[in-house]
Amino acid sequence: MNKITKYIDKFTQLVMFKHSIFSLPFIFIAMLIASNGWFGWKLFILGTFSALSARNFAMGVNRYLDRDVDALNPRTKNRPSVDGRVSNIEMISFIIINAFIFIGVAYIINDLAFKLSIPILIILGAYTLFKRFSVLAHIILGISLGLAPIAGVVAVLNDFTMWSIYLAIGVTFWVAGFDLLYSLQDIEFDKKHKLHSIPSKFGVKNTMMIAKIFHTLTIIFWAIFIIKASLGIFAMIAVIFSAIMLGYEHYLVNKDFTKIDKAFFTVNGYLGFIFLILIILEVTIN
Repeated sequence: MNKITKYIDKFTQLVMFKHSIFSLPFIFIAMLIASNGWFGWKLFILGTFSALSARNFAMGVNRYLDRDVDALNPRTKNRPSVDGRVSNIEMISFIIINAFIFIGVAYIINDLAFKLSIPILIILGAYTLFKRFSVLAHIILGISLGLAPIAGVVAVLNDFTMWSIYLAIGVTFWVAGFDLLYSLQDIEFDKKHKLHSIPSKFGVKNTMMIAKIFHTLTIIFWAIFIIKASLGIFAMIAVIFSAIMLGYEHYLVNKDFTKIDKAFFTVNGYLGFIFLILIILEVTIN
């Protein structure tokens, strides 16, 4: 039993399982609104498996393709993909298994979800490659998580809605913005090893300004999402709360770069969770 626990633990560390808090709330937010309330245990279970397998696939691809770069970075050299705890064969197997889980779950959900499953996996796997040649990698990462609410709507309705597009664009800029701040930690490393990132290309000051612009766009698109989805007071509070939390995130990073981890994990984790709670109140009370 102890061996099994250790085996699971090393893969949990490989993909940083706790970071699933960024994508899970928004797929459920979309599902709640699309169904105008509780969408049932079947879709809850399928949605959870879909989101987790997609993220595991994306992180597995990232860790596998980045293992050479991660080995050189003091911040990442102790990752299981680098220090030998997870072998290359294990990582490839992990990637393939999660891809099949994602496609299989999509097949069970509905026809449209199944048709979109492989294109979505291609987008999810593109982030690591983009880092090698384009500063747009931050946007690709944002799109990867921005697909979550669209997937949630497809799962419920077997169709798209305009409000889900606005919600997704907001998520895209939210993720891209906090990824810019997180990338400030690696600015010198990226320059030295010729990795393409906005911080290494445009410097700290410009990066922080771009992150502010991205997060301003986040709030704008989430406000449009509320209007298009005809939501009420709790949804408005969710967006106002998000604006406050994003402002606090920038305050922390501006004040001290050592606060980046707190800004990245704690603030954004609370943002998604509280947003979900407020949407639950929105669809159950209003």
